[in-house]
Amino acid sequence: MISEMSNSNKGEEKTDIFRHTPLRYMGYANEVGEAFRSMVPRSVVYASYVVASTYVLADASSKGFNFSKNTTVVKSNSPVLAFTDALIWQSLASVIIPGFVINRVCAGTLYMLQNVSPKMPLTARKWTSTIIGLLAIPAIIQPIDRTVDFAMDTSIRRLYWNENTSTK
Repeated sequence: MISEMSNSNKGEEKTDIFRHTPLRYMGYANEVGEAFRSMVPRSVVYASYVVASTYVLADASSKGFNFSKNTTVVKSNSPVLAFTDALIWQSLASVIIPGFVINRVCAGTLYMLQNVSPKMPLTARKWTSTIIGLLAIPAIIQPIDRTVDFAMDTSIRRLYWNENTSTK
C-alpha cells in the first residue's frame, strides 16, 4: 500500500499509531454503533460514524504528512496520493463496508428471531441481535481488509503506483 511505502523506503520499522495501537479501534466505532442501532437513539449511531470518520481522516492525514517527509520520493504529488490512498482504504475497510455488514447482520438476526421465535420478547431479540453484531466485528475485520487491499491493488492503485511513485 502506498501509505506504508514511506516507512519501507527508509528501511526502518516504525509503529504506526493508527494501525498498530489500540487507537485502531476508533475505526470500528461505527460497527459498535450499528450493533446497538436497535437499542440506542439514532444520534448515537451517527456519533459513532463521526468517531470512525475522524479516525479515518486522522490516519489519512498522517500518511500524507509522513510521506511528504520521505526524500526518496520523486513526484511532488506523492503525499497527496498517500493521503488519498489511505482515505479510500480506510473509508472502505473501516467505515463503509463493515458498517453495512454489521447493519445487515443485526437486521437479519432481528428478522430471523421475529420469524423463528415470535414469542421471544422484543427486548431479548434486540439484545440478541446486538450481541451477535458485536461478536461478528472481529470475524469480519481481516476478510474485509484483505478484500479492500485486493480490490485497490487490482484497480485504482495500478494507476498511481505505476505513474506516480518511484517504488512500484
